[in-house]
Amino acid sequence: MEKLIEILKKYNADVDYNTHEHLIDEEVLDSFDIISIVADIDREFDVEITAKDIIPENFNSAKKLYELIESLS
Repeated sequence: MEKLIEILKKYNADVDYNTHEHLIDEEVLDSFDIISIVADIDREFDVEITAKDIIPENFNSAKKLYELIESLS
Protein backbone atom coordinates (compact mmCIF):
# COMPACT_ATOMS: atom_id res chain seq x y z
CA MET A 1 0.00 0.00 0.00
CA GLU A 2 2.92 2.35 0.70
CA LYS A 3 4.04 2.26 -2.94
CA LEU A 4 0.51 3.06 -4.06
CA ILE A 5 0.33 6.05 -1.70
CA GLU A 6 3.63 7.32 -3.12
CA ILE A 7 2.19 7.10 -6.64
CA LEU A 8 -1.00 8.92 -5.65
CA LYS A 9 0.92 11.68 -3.85
CA LYS A 10 2.59 12.58 -7.17
CA TYR A 11 -0.81 13.76 -8.40
CA ASN A 12 -2.11 15.48 -5.26
CA ALA A 13 0.22 15.61 -2.28
CA ASP A 14 -2.28 17.45 -0.05
CA VAL A 15 -4.65 14.49 0.32
CA ASP A 16 -4.61 11.94 3.14
CA TYR A 17 -4.95 8.86 0.98
CA ASN A 18 -5.17 6.60 4.03
CA THR A 19 -8.55 8.06 4.99
CA HIS A 20 -10.05 9.82 1.96
CA GLU A 21 -12.84 7.76 0.38
CA HIS A 22 -14.23 10.05 -2.34
CA LEU A 23 -11.29 10.77 -4.63
CA ILE A 24 -13.41 10.63 -7.78
CA ASP A 25 -16.76 11.79 -6.38
CA GLU A 26 -15.15 14.92 -4.94
CA GLU A 27 -12.95 15.43 -8.02
CA VAL A 28 -9.69 15.13 -6.10
CA LEU A 29 -8.38 13.15 -9.07
CA ASP A 30 -9.40 13.94 -12.64
CA SER A 31 -9.43 11.77 -15.76
CA PHE A 32 -5.89 12.76 -16.74
CA ASP A 33 -4.66 11.80 -13.27
CA ILE A 34 -6.41 8.44 -13.53
CA ILE A 35 -4.78 7.59 -16.86
CA SER A 36 -1.35 8.49 -15.48
CA ILE A 37 -1.97 6.61 -12.24
CA VAL A 38 -3.04 3.51 -14.19
CA ALA A 39 0.20 3.63 -16.20
CA ASP A 40 2.25 4.05 -13.01
CA ILE A 41 0.45 1.16 -11.30
CA ASP A 42 0.82 -1.10 -14.33
CA ARG A 43 4.55 -0.43 -14.31
CA GLU A 44 5.15 -0.52 -10.55
CA PHE A 45 2.97 -3.52 -9.67
CA ASP A 46 3.29 -5.45 -12.96
CA VAL A 47 -0.49 -5.67 -13.43
CA GLU A 48 -2.77 -4.63 -16.27
CA ILE A 49 -5.66 -2.38 -15.36
CA THR A 50 -8.10 -2.51 -18.27
CA ALA A 51 -10.81 -0.08 -19.31
CA LYS A 52 -13.47 -2.18 -17.55
CA ASP A 53 -11.55 -1.74 -14.27
CA ILE A 54 -11.53 2.06 -14.53
CA ILE A 55 -14.72 2.80 -12.66
CA PRO A 56 -15.27 5.25 -9.79
CA GLU A 57 -15.78 2.45 -7.27
CA ASN A 58 -12.21 1.23 -7.87
CA PHE A 59 -10.64 4.70 -7.70
CA ASN A 60 -12.57 6.48 -4.92
CA SER A 61 -10.05 5.42 -2.27
CA ALA A 62 -6.53 4.11 -2.04
CA LYS A 63 -7.88 1.09 -0.20
CA LYS A 64 -10.23 0.17 -3.06
CA LEU A 65 -7.51 0.78 -5.60
CA TYR A 66 -5.13 -1.44 -3.67
CA GLU A 67 -7.79 -4.16 -3.53
CA LEU A 68 -8.04 -3.93 -7.33
CA ILE A 69 -4.26 -4.26 -7.65
CA GLU A 70 -4.26 -7.31 -5.38
CA SER A 71 -7.09 -8.93 -7.36
CA LEU A 72 -5.11 -8.45 -10.58
CA SER A 73 -1.85 -9.82 -9.14
